[in-house]
Amino acid sequence: MSIAEFEKYEAGTGILELDPWLEPFKADLVARHNRAQKSIKDFEDKEGGIVRFSEGYKYFGFNVLDNNDIIYREWAPNAERMFLIGEFNNWDRTSHEMKKNQYGVFEISLPAINGNPSIAHNTKIKITLLLPTGVYVDRIPAWITRVTQDLSVSPTYESVFWNAPKYEWKYDSPRANYHPASARIYEAHVGISTSESRVGTFKEFTRNTLPRIHKLGYNVIQLMAIMEHAYYASFGYQVTSFFAVSSRYGTPEDLKELIDEAHKLGITVLLDIVHSHACKNVLDGLNMFDGTDYQYFHGDAKGYHSLWDSRLFNYGKYEVLRFLLSNLRFYVEEYHFDGFRFDGVTSMLYVHHGIGTGFAGTYQEYFGDERVDKDAINYLILANYMLHTLDPNIITIAEDVSGMPGLCIPMTLGGVGFDYRLAMALPDMWIKLLKEVKDDDWNMGHIVYQLTNRRYKEKTVAYAESHDQALVGDKTLAFWLMDKEMYTNMSVLSENTPVIDRGMALHKIIRLITHTLGGEGYLNFEGNEFGHPEWLDFPREGNGNSFWYARRQWNILDDSLLRYRFLNEFDAAMQHTEQKYGWLHSEPAYVSLKHEGDKIIAFERAGLLFIFNFHPSNSYTDYRVGVQTAGKYNILLDSDADQFGGHSRIDHAKSEYFTTPLAWNGRDNYIQVYIPARTAIILVKFD
Repeated sequence: MSIAEFEKYEAGTGILELDPWLEPFKADLVARHNRAQKSIKDFEDKEGGIVRFSEGYKYFGFNVLDNNDIIYREWAPNAERMFLIGEFNNWDRTSHEMKKNQYGVFEISLPAINGNPSIAHNTKIKITLLLPTGVYVDRIPAWITRVTQDLSVSPTYESVFWNAPKYEWKYDSPRANYHPASARIYEAHVGISTSESRVGTFKEFTRNTLPRIHKLGYNVIQLMAIMEHAYYASFGYQVTSFFAVSSRYGTPEDLKELIDEAHKLGITVLLDIVHSHACKNVLDGLNMFDGTDYQYFHGDAKGYHSLWDSRLFNYGKYEVLRFLLSNLRFYVEEYHFDGFRFDGVTSMLYVHHGIGTGFAGTYQEYFGDERVDKDAINYLILANYMLHTLDPNIITIAEDVSGMPGLCIPMTLGGVGFDYRLAMALPDMWIKLLKEVKDDDWNMGHIVYQLTNRRYKEKTVAYAESHDQALVGDKTLAFWLMDKEMYTNMSVLSENTPVIDRGMALHKIIRLITHTLGGEGYLNFEGNEFGHPEWLDFPREGNGNSFWYARRQWNILDDSLLRYRFLNEFDAAMQHTEQKYGWLHSEPAYVSLKHEGDKIIAFERAGLLFIFNFHPSNSYTDYRVGVQTAGKYNILLDSDADQFGGHSRIDHAKSEYFTTPLAWNGRDNYIQVYIPARTAIILVKFD
């Protein structure tokens, strides 16, 4: 059904055609839609539109005019006076007082001196506020684009006036021409992207890691921990300065070069954006910025996240909307990011933030003032609307565990407007199977149900594991499968033990079935593609501030005598095969077989036939599998192939499969194949 066919529905209720079970909540959908429309109309009347409204970074913060005059503006309604201080005026707390208008915005203009900006590039600055209590406090500007940290002196950040020469972009973003039909996402963290025990840099990532990602066949990179955060071990989720990229990795221009080079390779770049909460730091964060706890956040207990120990935004405030929407626009225009993965969406959607709540999937969980944060939902709708109005090819992904209906449906139909949601239940399923269920007892129907259980017409990013499963306290799939034998038996010169053999086989077929059956996008976390042997643990007091586990050991991948390269080659084969045949942007698979005794799953998607044998020991000769299209089929991909560290039990040269025109498992034809134990094959019709 086209969008035009939904127009017969009352505004905000087109989603009912997709999901009639939402009918009892029609009033909630209409109210949600009308609230967003009212906000958009307000922006039209007051600001010239939501896109113009999102240009707040061109008004607030430091802006250098064409004549090199500097204008600085800051919103701090509770402050009585404000002074700009820094190296430029020898930290004089009285010489540069700012003027306050009726909206609580302070402003100061600094004329150029001899044609040059009166504040030198890369010099320290700060503001001093006089509060109604008579107390003076120092703050880092909220819209600052550069902060630095010298841990040998203090963990507190210092703000810097950054006025580097404008970066000259060399390459257009892929989104200038298209929206990736299939999103094959490589989730990466710049700091851990070196084999050395230290923080990696933007330049090293550009030089060393980008080529690996491109060679593997991923077409989207999702960069984590980019927005400045005080505590490295927070994985970037305690943001202090929202408009500043982390100085740990280099300069803003270094990041621009990274993104530019990614675009050169045809790779779309997403930012892991954290708008669900903010660091509670006062001296170098937004907390208590103007002396109140309710300027950017909810006041009192409502403004604190009890599990994250952080502050929660008040999305109902006009200036908070300006700040957050402008933050998105800033990263699109200043850094050429192509979209965002929104972190912590579940926490935003609900007044309980998902704390102590198990979502059973009943629709009552998703509606009602006592459960849903209407202001937060409105912000998410506005964010998606603004971004897609700015550029329809911008990608937005929601990290939501609740299954909120309509999250990935356009606002015009009553949805929130994201392009994708993360399939967060899938890694939990795989971990649970590996931890608690014997191989012989894996339930094929359960696996298929979990992989296909997604909302109709809402695109999903499937993944077997992400950064969450790599963190210390949990284990990666490779570790669950092979654990300590990875240290002794991953050499091709050593015995291929039952543990390693099982682990290698399951690592490949778990990822392949997740890739091919689980969604309309696929995600992998950096290093997991080759079964990285250790967890991820950032330097912290509990580990002696060690970087040993805060890195990726590319050296073991590059060693031709180690089996990790086989997993890497298989991952590359998956990505390149998808690139050619496009199952991620094809209609959902037709699953024709879920045989519990044989442990076989078979399905068709994108004109390909996928067959998985999860049985730990049984191989099957002349195994009958249904297929819709008649003809001759050949093997396209075989997880048991020698190049992937398998046993090469299938002779590809002699493996041609001809259909028989008899109905089988709901398909018009069948073929008979040899499918070894713990093996997956993809068959393609030979033209």
